[in-house]
Amino acid sequence: MAADEKAKAKTEQVTGKVKEAAGRATGNERLEAKGHTDQAKGHARQAKEDVKDELKGKNDPA
Repeated sequence: MAADEKAKAKTEQVTGKVKEAAGRATGNERLEAKGHTDQAKGHARQAKEDVKDELKGKNDPA
């Protein structure tokens, strides 16, 4: 499941970059802002998954 969430995070980041670039190229500030938002969501999702991975690693008996 974590790999699926990490893939979603990367997809959101890339989608955001594309939207941002398209908005900048066309002068569409709303699309550019949506791109920034999508990138931030992707980064947040990735950070959440990284924390979950860290916690799982610390909870596993070694």
